[in-house]
Amino acid sequence: MTKGTSSFGKRRNKTHTLCRRCGSKAYHLQKSTCGKCAYPAKRKRKYNWSAKAKRRNTTGTGRMRHLKLKLQFQQACNALWQMEFRLKGIISKLLRIIFILQIYFHYLGMDSVKAQHPNPREPQLQLPVPPKSNC
Repeated sequence: MTKGTSSFGKRRNKTHTLCRRCGSKAYHLQKSTCGKCAYPAKRKRKYNWSAKAKRRNTTGTGRMRHLKLKLQFQQACNALWQMEFRLKGIISKLLRIIFILQIYFHYLGMDSVKAQHPNPREPQLQLPVPPKSNC
């Protein structure tokens, strides 16, 4: 019997079919394992000798349903932190201006306006304090 054309005609049955996990046609029917992702093993198949394959299957190449939420939360926290630092900077600048004005009024002799005691029934002006975030 020859090893060529007549042997190729007998190939009617398939050894590999579609994998449930990765979708590639690498699931071996008799071995019951996928050659690409190692399904049904719990850990996904990956090797350091194939950098391109790792790039194709790494985080960020798919949907990222859960990581997207985590990143959105982190970005919101970063925005809150930035707002808090900006408010702190604005408040410190205002306090510096008030301090300079107090020195200026003291120099002009208009310190008597500050020396008057405020009416306890009138509400006092208070600077807003930014809320502390849990991030």
